[in-house]
Amino acid sequence: MQYELIIAGFGGQGVLSMGKILAYSGLMEGKEVSWFPSYGPEQRGGTANVTVILSDERISSPVLNEYDIAIILNQPSLEKFEKAVKPGGILIYDGNGITKKPSRKDIRVFEIDAMNTANKEGNAKAFNMIVLGGVLKVAPMVKMESVLAGLKKSLPERHHKLLPMNEKAILRGMELIKEE
Repeated sequence: MQYELIIAGFGGQGVLSMGKILAYSGLMEGKEVSWFPSYGPEQRGGTANVTVILSDERISSPVLNEYDIAIILNQPSLEKFEKAVKPGGILIYDGNGITKKPSRKDIRVFEIDAMNTANKEGNAKAFNMIVLGGVLKVAPMVKMESVLAGLKKSLPERHHKLLPMNEKAILRGMELIKEE
């Protein structure tokens, strides 16, 4: 099985971190992995995206023009990447700041109210983990224990006290995601 994903949004939303956690999770399961970030010089507040490939076989190239799954966290990214989802693929988006919803009918579209939930629950930094939970509910490409191990590997040790909160956020995202 192979998953080709793009995660796109503004810098500071945890786009690259989400991709890194998925990549580490895949490595821990013995998968072939590619993590290919792209971001502007302003990073925080600028646009950022990361391509992640998880595969049971060798990956020929980290460069993709089409994706099985697009995880979209802002309007500019929706406009840029909606058309790049393969027919039959999946688009997942957070509705916060989206003024024009996805319009394609040949893909599965899911919305997750991650930003509003994170803010309401007083934990805006868990936004990306809520989104990740939704992604894993729709496309369980890696096991939860691998995700938690990947999260531990990607977080500096001084932040390991946040691991239980991040796990709760992932589980919350699994509850929140809904298909349109």
